[in-house]
Amino acid sequence: MKRSVLVIGGIVIAAALVVGLVVFKPWLLFTDVRVDETLPTAQRSQPAATSEPVATPDASAPPSATPTPDPVPVALASGSFVSQEHSTTGTATIIQNPDGTRVLAIENLDTSNGPDVHVWLSAADAVEGYDGWFLAGGAAYVDLGVIKGNQGNQLYEIPADVDLSAYRSVSLWCVQFSVGFGAAQLG
Repeated sequence: MKRSVLVIGGIVIAAALVVGLVVFKPWLLFTDVRVDETLPTAQRSQPAATSEPVATPDASAPPSATPTPDPVPVALASGSFVSQEHSTTGTATIIQNPDGTRVLAIENLDTSNGPDVHVWLSAADAVEGYDGWFLAGGAAYVDLGVIKGNQGNQLYEIPADVDLSAYRSVSLWCVQFSVGFGAAQLG
């Protein structure tokens, strides 16, 4: 009788250990995934075309206008990450490309690896520490996909129909445990 209780207890403990390993994936805390995508160089606003006359070598020729510069990517909003459930640093920038498409550029990211971490545009504010752990989960959000890596530079496409004025921050949200790893207030 005593031996069967020990065997059953051992089986229960082993099963609990296996379930715990599958659910929590603790090895992810000790591994890093580095992503180094090329980020577009963006400026804060599109340069204005000037219409000042340019001197011409032939005095009889009419002056010409300065050529309009080629369109460049424009940074619409950006912010630095603050730590929530995990230590998180880096910056997030929403960039509009010359063709009108928009991307989220995450630069110099450094956070913990974890299970099922997604990149969200969130209507919640980015609040550091424990007070910010659960904010993004209670607000409207757009899921831009699973995080590509917990370190480095990465790009995420923003769907054309997303109204950026509805979202105040970028959240690195662990869907499995409903907690924010870190967030960046956009401004």
